[in-house]
Amino acid sequence: MPDPDLPQTSATHLRLSFHPPARHGPADVSVRKNLSAAARVGDALFLACDEAAGLERLTWTGADWGDHRHFDLADWMALPGGPDGEMDIEGLCADDGWLWIAGSQSLKRGHPRGAVGAAGMARLANVAWDANRQFLGRVPLAQQGGVALPVRRDGARGAAHLAFGGRGKLRKWLRDDPLLGPFLNLPSKENGLDVEGIAAQGNRVWLGLRGPVLRGFAVVIEMEMKETRPGRLKARRIDGRRRYRLHLLDLGGSGVRDLAIDGDDLLLLTGTPLAGDGQARIYRWPGGCAVRSAGVQPGLRVALDLPYRAATDNPEGLARWDAGHWLVVHDAPSAARLAGAPATFLADLWQLSG
Repeated sequence: MPDPDLPQTSATHLRLSFHPPARHGPADVSVRKNLSAAARVGDALFLACDEAAGLERLTWTGADWGDHRHFDLADWMALPGGPDGEMDIEGLCADDGWLWIAGSQSLKRGHPRGAVGAAGMARLANVAWDANRQFLGRVPLAQQGGVALPVRRDGARGAAHLAFGGRGKLRKWLRDDPLLGPFLNLPSKENGLDVEGIAAQGNRVWLGLRGPVLRGFAVVIEMEMKETRPGRLKARRIDGRRRYRLHLLDLGGSGVRDLAIDGDDLLLLTGTPLAGDGQARIYRWPGGCAVRSAGVQPGLRVALDLPYRAATDNPEGLARWDAGHWLVVHDAPSAARLAGAPATFLADLWQLSG
């Protein structure tokens, strides 16, 4: 479906149809204007809105992607920030009957919101922590009418996550890290810790960081998860005493905005680590899934330069669509993406270089 105001270099544009669902959280949250992650499982497309604590599912109806349904994570587990607390979901990944979900783990700085002078400065001085942002876990996917359905329990498989408490297990494990530890008290979009993207293969999990970016190198955290008891995940010790390993990737000063697996390769959707706009690309890390040692990783190459559209159309989510195409969804969408029927969104499908 061509649109003169959208990039014509993409393979096609995909219409997603939402409706205002009954949901927890602020009534004015618009899902289609705040898309942050995506994952496809057959005729189900899962999406996240970064201003809520739940999942969105669209289903292929035979004519379009619609039949919108919202799922509150609070229906499956007791969230530390309550059902209305912002989780800032920035990563989704479907693997082997599970849907993995990653909150941003980030601090956030207040916004002046039109205030000037001392009042505006006071708002900027406020750095807050939303407890739900520490979420990192998975829910089983059952089948209902041939469509994937996220559930609390499916037979012996149940929803599970890292233990809640304080500012979260991941931050606790990283606080003494010589590279990442110094950035833990900085807010997101200011080179503070900010998870944006998750990929999973079995019990191995990779987290892409929007920040910090270290002298131009982006960071991917790798962990191997185990379920210590029903409902509880924990990372194994894999590098000496650490429960994680760090991969440093030369992305030209960009941070990671999402991750995806393509065979043995890892794909990285990238963009500016700071507030504001910048060039977005998709990089390919050949053989990234086979790497089992920490350090600076060579050999990355650009698989696609995404169109630069200034302050609009910020690419946030990357998901395999079919054998030859990849779905990209955007935050801060341009008016052209929202044109047409109410509550629709035009996403992009791209072909990548090998």
